[in-house]
Amino acid sequence: MLRQYKLSDYRFRLILWVVVLSTLGILIIGSANSEFQTRQMQGMIAGIVIMLIVSLFDYTWLLNFYWLIYLAGSGLLAAVLLVGTNVNGATRWINIGFQFQPSDIVKIMLIMFFAKFFEVHEDKINSFRIIVFSVILIGVQLFLIVKEPDLSTTIVVALLFCVLIFMAGLSYKIVGGILIVCIPLMVILMSLLLQPDQKLVDEYQMKRVYAWLRPEEYPQDAYQQQNSIKAIGSGQLYGKGLNNDAVGSVKNGNFIAEPQTDFIFAVAGEELGFIGCCMIVLLEFIIAMECLMIGRRAKTLSGTLIASGMSALIFFQSFVNISVTTGIIPNTGITLPFVSYGLTSLVSFYIGIGLVLNVGLQTRKY
Repeated sequence: MLRQYKLSDYRFRLILWVVVLSTLGILIIGSANSEFQTRQMQGMIAGIVIMLIVSLFDYTWLLNFYWLIYLAGSGLLAAVLLVGTNVNGATRWINIGFQFQPSDIVKIMLIMFFAKFFEVHEDKINSFRIIVFSVILIGVQLFLIVKEPDLSTTIVVALLFCVLIFMAGLSYKIVGGILIVCIPLMVILMSLLLQPDQKLVDEYQMKRVYAWLRPEEYPQDAYQQQNSIKAIGSGQLYGKGLNNDAVGSVKNGNFIAEPQTDFIFAVAGEELGFIGCCMIVLLEFIIAMECLMIGRRAKTLSGTLIASGMSALIFFQSFVNISVTTGIIPNTGITLPFVSYGLTSLVSFYIGIGLVLNVGLQTRKY
C-alpha cells in the first residue's frame, strides 16, 4: 500500500504548475464573484493535501480494487438520477450536507478502472470480445451521465475512453475501420439532428446548436456565448485588470450568468487580456504534457494509462471549455481544469494529479 520512494523522483515541477494555475484561477474567480473566492481557496488547500496523500499510495495496490472502483462510480451516477438535486433543469449533484457532482469524481475512477482492465487484458485488447465488453462497460456510465443530462461530460468521457483503449494497444487497422464507419454515420446523424421534428436530443440542446449557427435568430439562447466572445475581445492585449469597476464588464454588467464557473475564461480574457489567456492555455498544456511524459516512463501499462488518461482529460476538458467561450463549438457547460469555480472538479483533478505523481515515483530505470 505504502512504499519507500526517493525524493529525487518526486515531480515537484508538476505540482508547481498546478498550484500556479489554481492560484491564477482563484484570483480570476475573486474578480468574477468575490463570495466564491474563499471557498475555492479552501478547495485548493484540501486538494493539495489529498493530492500529496494519494501520491504516496502505491497505484498498483489501489488498482487491485478496479472492479470495486467501477461499481462505486456506477453507483454514484445512478444515485444522481435517484436522489440527485435538480438545478436549472439538470440533475447532476448530490446533497449530503454538502453538494458535490459525482461525474467529476467518476472521470478519475474511470481512468483507474480502464487502466487496470486494459492491463489485465493487454494480450487480448484487439479481440472482438474485449472490445465489445469494454464498449459495454463505458456505455453504461455514458448512459447514466447523458440522462442527467450532461452532454459535455458525456463527450469528454467518450473521448477519454477512446484515448485509453488506443494507448492500451488497439490496432491501427481497427482504429481505421472504426473511423471509416463512424465518419459517414456522424454526417448522417448531424443531418438528422438538424431536422425540425427530430427526437434524438432534447429541444434545449438543439436550441444551443441553432443559436451557435444562427445567433441573430436565437438571441435568448445565444446571448451568453456572444457576450463571452465580446468580453474576451474587449480585453485586447493586456486586459482591463482584475477587480476593475467598469460598468460594461462581464461581472459588473451581469452579461453572463455565473461567470465564475463555465465562462471563467471570458472573465480571464476581459481582465487579463490576450496575454492572460495565453498563460492559462500554456499552463493547461504544460500540465497535460508533464502527465504524458511521466506516462512514457511508467513501469507498467496501467501507470502509462493513468498518466495518459489524466493528460487527455485535462486537454479535452480545457479544449471544450475554451472552445465554448470563444464560440468554436455550441454552448455546453463544463469547467476549465484548475481554474473554474467548483470544489468537486478541483479536488477531483488534484486526486488525478496525485495518482500521476505516484506513477512518476515508480518509473522504469534506464
